[in-house]
Amino acid sequence: MDALGWGGIIAAMAERFIPVWIALVLTFALSFRFKRRLGLYGKLYDSPVGMIGFALVMFWVFTALFAGQIITHDALGQISGMKNALPGMPVIDPGEGNYPHYLLGGDHLARDVFSRVVMGARSVLSIAPAATTFAFIMGISLGLPAGYFGGRLDTALAFLANLVLAFPVILLFYLLVTPDIQKTGYDIALPFTDAVWRSSIPNVLAAVLFIFPVIFVTVLLNSRYFTNPWQRNLYVGVTLVIGLWVYSGLAFNADPVGVWSMEPNLLNVFVSVVFVNAPTVFRIVRGIVMDIKTRDYVAAAMTRGEGPWYIMLWEILPNARGPLIVDFCLRIGYTTILLGTLGFFGLGVSPESPDWGSTINSGRKLLSIFPHPAVVPALALMSLVLGLNLLADGLREESLKD
Repeated sequence: MDALGWGGIIAAMAERFIPVWIALVLTFALSFRFKRRLGLYGKLYDSPVGMIGFALVMFWVFTALFAGQIITHDALGQISGMKNALPGMPVIDPGEGNYPHYLLGGDHLARDVFSRVVMGARSVLSIAPAATTFAFIMGISLGLPAGYFGGRLDTALAFLANLVLAFPVILLFYLLVTPDIQKTGYDIALPFTDAVWRSSIPNVLAAVLFIFPVIFVTVLLNSRYFTNPWQRNLYVGVTLVIGLWVYSGLAFNADPVGVWSMEPNLLNVFVSVVFVNAPTVFRIVRGIVMDIKTRDYVAAAMTRGEGPWYIMLWEILPNARGPLIVDFCLRIGYTTILLGTLGFFGLGVSPESPDWGSTINSGRKLLSIFPHPAVVPALALMSLVLGLNLLADGLREESLKD
């Protein structure tokens, strides 16, 4: 079988991405049709920059969703004779029903670069948005009372945030993510279960950080439905049951049903990203709250007799959504770069993981001879971060028009 030229490679990759093209067309068609009813998201389609950024981001989101249908080979599979194969090279004895080419070549372990990049999108996008969301919830939960109440609470929380921000980020990541950190601490038998909790630094941080979403949603619903005790008790009760169930699995690996759990390496990376990003979010929220709390509608809410948490969560926070949404998009990009950096230094989820940082690291050793194993995931990482930055610019542009 002959090798494919670049025209054949591009045509073959375009064919593999057909599910992504269909999803993008449907997304844009429906969004254009109903954009005047979709608030800030609908206004995004009035910004060419925002649309380009959104298209890039959604391309990788749909790639992650349909990765199983897009890949041509097992991302971890090795085929004899395909070590450092050039793009478009035919697979030696592919067998019936197997894809006949390595579209973007092979790496130094004879793995398909194209399939690893596609599966790497799933690896990155399963961590970066979730970790950024947790960091935002923690930053908002602490930034709102710090900016609203001020005083000693503000001073103490601001000092802790500055303390974390003053520490070198790469060194902090290394201390939290290195595999040897799991050996610290000691095992604690959890009551009423057969689970054993390792009291290492990442596990302790997870126990602290993962409780914030439960607290945030509980306080949010309690402040909103405080005047309706039956409805409040129902919503808060459901939140506590589901939230503590998820919390027990993620933080302590003690989910009795076995639905929620997190591998130690993934837990280390997740906690590290949340711990590093939360102080910056805290400072942003704190500054916004200190400005908004002087507005007339906040004074009107106080005059109506609303409680401080209702004012913070239902008066101030919705009016701060513009800058926070923009920063959220930017921070996902920063997190993606951080995850790539960790993978590059060998501190990612696992050494054989197809995440882009690990793939770049494994391909850099032969960069001058076989550049494709490192260049392709680097371009993928760059395009996703570029899309997030353009999306944030579009959202900023449209939010300023409100």
